[in-house]
Amino acid sequence: MTNLEQGGRPYISFVRLLTGQQRDGTGRRHVMQPGKRNRRVSSWHVIGAQLAHFRKRAGLTQPALAERLGVGEDTIASMEQGRRALKLDFAIELDELLDTKEALEVAVRKVPREERYKAFAQDFVEYERDAVSLFWYETQLIPGLLQTEAYARLIFSCHYPPLEVEEIENRVTTRLDRQKLLERKPRPLLHFILEESILYSELGDPEVMREQLLHLRRCMDLPFVSIQIMPRKTPKHAGLAGPLVLLETQDHYQLGYAEMHMRSELYDDPAHVSALMQKYGMLRSQALTVEESVRLLDALLAALLGET
Repeated sequence: MTNLEQGGRPYISFVRLLTGQQRDGTGRRHVMQPGKRNRRVSSWHVIGAQLAHFRKRAGLTQPALAERLGVGEDTIASMEQGRRALKLDFAIELDELLDTKEALEVAVRKVPREERYKAFAQDFVEYERDAVSLFWYETQLIPGLLQTEAYARLIFSCHYPPLEVEEIENRVTTRLDRQKLLERKPRPLLHFILEESILYSELGDPEVMREQLLHLRRCMDLPFVSIQIMPRKTPKHAGLAGPLVLLETQDHYQLGYAEMHMRSELYDDPAHVSALMQKYGMLRSQALTVEESVRLLDALLAALLGET
């Protein structure tokens, strides 16, 4: 049985060192004053420090461990620094590789629920893959889950600074892989709100956009997908701050996500997620109904296809 499982003194002392908690001669616990060490430490910081310790004890560098696991060196570094959550299946693999007798697996399983979905934006795709429900508001592009291959390739070709051809293809493959969510059982509940201007975009080859709109129309017929269009003429608009995504995890934890230039944010604080949910609720009331949205897209497609 490990020190972690037992809650033994070496592990407890290690936690106190990281959190800045010390005891005086009477046994009372004190928190070190600001300026000395007042950094908020989560379970992921502790688990990451444990991983770094086990790796070094096994005589491995970060690049060597990354190579054995088939991941990038930055992934190992992020986990050891507590900036990235250690997933359960990865913890099990690491325990076997580092011969740590399930120490990391137990640690991950014991992470408190309120810390389980820390705000690590790079993990959003993993949360999306297993989501029970997902609500997505988009202002400029067809959402990634609803994109055709040609449309996705067009979008990535607009990236600046320009991407290499190989990188574009890698990103297209990753995006299409995310769409397996639509084939998953049990089916997730998916809801999208799209700005009407997206439907009239003239990016790239017109044929690419026509095929994309046809695909979007087919998605409207899926029983677990709802799509609403936000009309260009609306007296009030709750989405002026930009796109947002809300999702519900399998254990019914709510998360919010937003992308900006050069950065993205994943929100796990209940107050922040609640504010985003209220915003999304208002957007739904301001958008066209599902039926009106279908009629609008049908009319647009009839006009486009009539031109060919």
